[in-house]
Amino acid sequence: MPSSSQPTPAPDDGLEAAVDQAISACGGDLRATVRALIVANDYLETEVGELMKAVSHAYARGRFGSYSG
Repeated sequence: MPSSSQPTPAPDDGLEAAVDQAISACGGDLRATVRALIVANDYLETEVGELMKAVSHAYARGRFGSYSG
């Protein structure tokens, strides 16, 4: 069995392309890319919170299981 110091590459699931696209959208500035992703994540977390407030009262009373993530 040959020994290799290089890890086996992960299957391409589009993640690398998405990373490249995010960096490109920020003009190649990695700090700006991280900043933009943090802002986007905060926005999405706020949206999830608003959607959770909008669920039916039956769901909120525990008649259905909930995801506590």
